[in-house]
Amino acid sequence: MEKRVYDFTEGNQTMKALLGGKGANLAEMTSLGINIPPGFTITTKTCNEFMKAGGKFPKGLWEEVLEHVKTLEKTTGKKFNDLKAPLLVSVRSGAPISMPGMMDTVLNLGINDAVAEAMVKLTGDERFVWDAYRRFITMFSDVVMGLERHDFEGVLDKIKESEGVKGDTDVSIKGLKETVAGMKYLYKEQKGIDFPKDPMEQLKASIGAVFNSWDTPRARTYRKFEGIDDSMGTACNIQTMVFGNMGWDSGSGVLFTRNPSDGAKGLFGEILFNAQGEDVVAGTRTPIKLSELHDQQPKLYKELEDIAVKVEDHYKDMQDMEFTIERGVLWMLQTRTGKRTARSAIKVAVDMAEEGLIDKRTAVKRITPNNVDQLLHPQFDPASKKAAIQLAKGLNASPGAAVGIAIFNADRAEEHGKAGDPVILVRPETTPDDVNGMIVSQGFLTQHGGGTSHAAVVARGWGKPCVAGCEDIRIDNNRNLFTVGEYTVKEGDWISVDGATGEVFLGKVSKIETAFEKETELIKALEWADEIKHLGVLTNADNPEDAARARQFGATGIGLCRTEHMFFDQDGEKISRRENVVNMILKSEIAAPILRQLEALEVALEANPGDEETKAEYKELKKKADANPDVKQYRKALENIMPFQRQDFLGIFEAMDGYPVIIRLIDPPMHEFLPPREELLQEVTELRCTGKNPEILKEKEYLLKVVESLWETNPMLGLRGCRAGLMYPGLTEMQVKAIMEAAVAVKKAGVDVHPEIMIPLTSHINELREEKNKLQKVVKKVLKDANMEHLHYKIGTMIEIPRAALTADEMAESAEFFSFGTNDLTQMTFGISRDDAEGKFLLNFVDRKLLPSNPFQVIDREGVGKLMKMCVDAGRKTRPTLEIGICGEHGGDPSSIEFCHLIGLNYVSCSPYRVPIARLAAAHAELDYPKKK
Repeated sequence: MEKRVYDFTEGNQTMKALLGGKGANLAEMTSLGINIPPGFTITTKTCNEFMKAGGKFPKGLWEEVLEHVKTLEKTTGKKFNDLKAPLLVSVRSGAPISMPGMMDTVLNLGINDAVAEAMVKLTGDERFVWDAYRRFITMFSDVVMGLERHDFEGVLDKIKESEGVKGDTDVSIKGLKETVAGMKYLYKEQKGIDFPKDPMEQLKASIGAVFNSWDTPRARTYRKFEGIDDSMGTACNIQTMVFGNMGWDSGSGVLFTRNPSDGAKGLFGEILFNAQGEDVVAGTRTPIKLSELHDQQPKLYKELEDIAVKVEDHYKDMQDMEFTIERGVLWMLQTRTGKRTARSAIKVAVDMAEEGLIDKRTAVKRITPNNVDQLLHPQFDPASKKAAIQLAKGLNASPGAAVGIAIFNADRAEEHGKAGDPVILVRPETTPDDVNGMIVSQGFLTQHGGGTSHAAVVARGWGKPCVAGCEDIRIDNNRNLFTVGEYTVKEGDWISVDGATGEVFLGKVSKIETAFEKETELIKALEWADEIKHLGVLTNADNPEDAARARQFGATGIGLCRTEHMFFDQDGEKISRRENVVNMILKSEIAAPILRQLEALEVALEANPGDEETKAEYKELKKKADANPDVKQYRKALENIMPFQRQDFLGIFEAMDGYPVIIRLIDPPMHEFLPPREELLQEVTELRCTGKNPEILKEKEYLLKVVESLWETNPMLGLRGCRAGLMYPGLTEMQVKAIMEAAVAVKKAGVDVHPEIMIPLTSHINELREEKNKLQKVVKKVLKDANMEHLHYKIGTMIEIPRAALTADEMAESAEFFSFGTNDLTQMTFGISRDDAEGKFLLNFVDRKLLPSNPFQVIDREGVGKLMKMCVDAGRKTRPTLEIGICGEHGGDPSSIEFCHLIGLNYVSCSPYRVPIARLAAAHAELDYPKKK
């Protein structure tokens, strides 16, 4: 039969899965010669057997427990129910992974009326005995029998009231005896039976209660939040009681070997004299800080310090230890790896490496991506947050804490922002049109959309907090307010959003800020991570400010520079970028077909220069095109836009001196640059009804006609990406000319520039070939004119359509690099619209475990991941040196980064504020799955 019960002398720290963290560590400390009260542990496997049996002891378990009770009695010289030397024990939970406060404990088990009277004679301390007895009745009634703890504590409260005292320690001995009697009476009244006297009955019931506490709602909730496996089970530890409430030479306390808040080296903790362990955490009495104990009782402090150093040196990590002093004798009750803040985790890991306690690789592995995330984003003060009114909860789309006035329109947000008001932009969802308001906002709140919606992507890129898909709120844009439950938030009202949790609060919640350049331990740890990792970490940045910030965070290039934002107006510009884009689109109805025909003739002449008929046709059409007013205005619009784009690229190249910059050509549908269809329709209808301004009506009608011609049922799969470049002649050529002219300019100024041009949304090799061919002509001309043919550049493509991934061998014939756009690749592979799905059904599917995780947050390895792996293998078969990366939002997710490492990508690219996290995650991936050198 498999062994189910282990004495503390039998186990060790490697047996945590079986003995739980507490049991394994008690066994380990026993082997170290530390003063541990004797005991034994029932295994986690036994807990699972107990659960499967419907809460019944597996066959043979009780007999095994009884054997270990006999051994314990022999070891201690005490026995249950022995009036000369009574044995009292604690029964405690202990999961493999620490779950502090989530499961149950019973103390002082083994006491009854007869034992209590005997203990009074043995100790001469009535107060201690009756205090221990009333504590046991309270815990047993609550934890084991499921009765209301408050009712039993109420018995003691009435006694305190009758005696006119406030503290438990002030109650008279007579009052304590009356408390015990009153609690036993209450127990019988509620259960219909006497309080159990038999220690064996008490023990069996308490073991069952500890096992059952594994499956309580609070324990399940905690495990879900922490990502702890439900199948682990908890061990159950039966340990000889030692008493901290035997007088003022006794006490109980908790110590950390380093400060769990800031990581500072030295004992941190508290002690209460004449108290049991539960009093320390209950908050009913004010404990003494261990730092004060150093002055009051230096000998005791030194003993604790010596044990702390010994245990920390052994475990090589910060420890959280519980101890009891019984009549001057120090007993250690448990040790475990200490829970700590992000700041503490990073400092402890770095300090221990520098002290030689652990190596750098271990230090890097100890720091979690979540530690870095928490440290770098502004956070709410927990006390202020607790006191605030929570209005709603949405998707935690971008971490951080933001406080501001609710503004429901981007233009008004811009006005308030420029006036110095902190703004939270509240929208049903955001679009590129809102960019002016988003720039000045502290954070965003959207009713719709998900983790990869526009608001979420922009927020993460800018390091701004965002709560998205907050379906509980109802936004009324006409009245500029939102309602939720009994509350109405009007424009100008203060709200606070927590992007880390998805919570929205009424009013101002105070924040705690973090500055990266001051985080010396984090900077050092990330330098160590860089020495370990194989994956490069680039950033998604659309402007020089983001690029510079990403460099500060350690990015070694730009993996995605989106150019669509460069088509929108910027402050202080005399010429409107957007007006020129709109004009280009309006004139394209006539101009684009002519220019496409002209391009086709140019290609034909390149293939057959001697074809006189084609020459004549080309000459005639070119003359016609040059004279056409629509073509002239179309070309002029592109000409006007180019200087702005060139200027934008100059700043980005300068910020990334020496590192690659991958620039994605225009990607969104053209209709996003035009006024909304519904808005135009309303304006046209009003003008028709009033009969006013016929000239304006004519313009608006034509604009509406163009907008309706561009309107698409599903624009995500429509005229965008490379398709726009193919349908709007000169558009992407203008962009590439701006890119290369900027590259030439900064190169002449001494900047080490590495431009890489990325063609988006290709699905067929012919699209890629045609785009690449015409773009290469532009590049070669710019470089030739500048006498810089040696300037290195690349042309590649995004892989975001499944067909492109499946035909990667063909794509690699033309593309010099691939970059996975996993947001769109996930949408198209799943057949899911992210903005619709995340706010409607997707998160429900995750909760119901229909999906293991949100595929827009974590790469779906079995589906999307399989496509990526096929693409990598096929692409490199054609072009062995093919550079492949990822630039979707998954590039900042640790699990997705690990997958990218596994399939052999060269780099990941993420928003600037995710760069430190990605650097660490890439190092973790190498530590867990080393690449062959």
